[in-house]
Amino acid sequence: MKLTCLQENLSRGLGVVGRAVATRTTLPITGNVLLATDQSRLRLAATNLEMATSCWIGAKVEEEGEITVPARLLIEFVNSLPSDKIDVSLSPRTKTLELKCARFEARISGVDAKDFPPIPKVEPVITTRVEVEALQRGITQVVFAAATEESRPVLTGIDADFEGDLLTLAAADGFRLAVHKLPLALSVSQKAKVIIPARTLAELNRLMADQKEAVEITVDPNKSQALFRLKNIELVSQLVQGTFPNYAQLIPQSYSTRAVVDVAAFLRATKTAAIFARDGSGIVRLVVAPGSGELTPGKITVSARSEEVGDDVGEIDAVVEGEEAKIAFNGKYLTDVLGVLSEAQVALEITNPSSPGVIRPVGVDNYVHVVMPMFVQW
Repeated sequence: MKLTCLQENLSRGLGVVGRAVATRTTLPITGNVLLATDQSRLRLAATNLEMATSCWIGAKVEEEGEITVPARLLIEFVNSLPSDKIDVSLSPRTKTLELKCARFEARISGVDAKDFPPIPKVEPVITTRVEVEALQRGITQVVFAAATEESRPVLTGIDADFEGDLLTLAAADGFRLAVHKLPLALSVSQKAKVIIPARTLAELNRLMADQKEAVEITVDPNKSQALFRLKNIELVSQLVQGTFPNYAQLIPQSYSTRAVVDVAAFLRATKTAAIFARDGSGIVRLVVAPGSGELTPGKITVSARSEEVGDDVGEIDAVVEGEEAKIAFNGKYLTDVLGVLSEAQVALEITNPSSPGVIRPVGVDNYVHVVMPMFVQW
């Protein structure tokens, strides 16, 4: 292998695949990154066996070849180099990769590429495309609600339901549920339902930051793998096996009190209360009071108290329909959902203090968030 590429391109490409490198593994080669010539480009690839990322960068290739080298070492060395062209060559006999840039040079011992786990090829059963902006918003609004503990593996994934020209993403961790519907740029001919690891979608969200073109999504016939194709980047992921809970029945269909508030004001009041709630099991209390006539608007009182530290009370204006209501939530769950909303106003729907609260952005009907209440002495 003999080629020349720009330091900034190689650094950017390694930054793309670096997150897929295995950190703790019984298979040492998954801590390496694969470098392989591909016509007039250099292909970089990394995998942790659950997820594999490939990235192609422009290069002037003189001799074909491929090798794997320790990812962390290569990334740190390339990032430390000046912005100049890098000459890369491989000694096939010693499996040593040599890099020269300006007045710096390094030799890195590699491992034969044929020992690198093969990147799965995904044969399509469904293929569709999604606009970047819509997919980014969808992932951002659900991924934080997925479970992080492995006790129920299906809840560490995002339920993805492809039907017609609509994709429904849902995440739940037993305490909250987030559901987002987004349009597909290319309709699917058959319905498909898969569970995509939340880690994969979080990584895809990061990779889409510089993308403009629609993302192509392919799911294989066994529903065991999915491929996300961006410009010059491919992300292949194993899918979570199992059945996602029937979440539709968890969304309350009615309410006794509905309050419409400014998202920024609600978020500020909740964050302030959460400071005091830290020492009080994270509990933030909400009291919704309707106004008396048109002159006096309704309000939500947001409070928290800790026996050791003290307490705090904040008020925000609200347009309230229905009767006075009280409910308590974990403050983190409220700040998480309010922090990902791009709309100016949000509606909070309450049935009673022991029923889930529902949060819906005002002006759109493609997102709903359900939060389980906390039981407190009022």
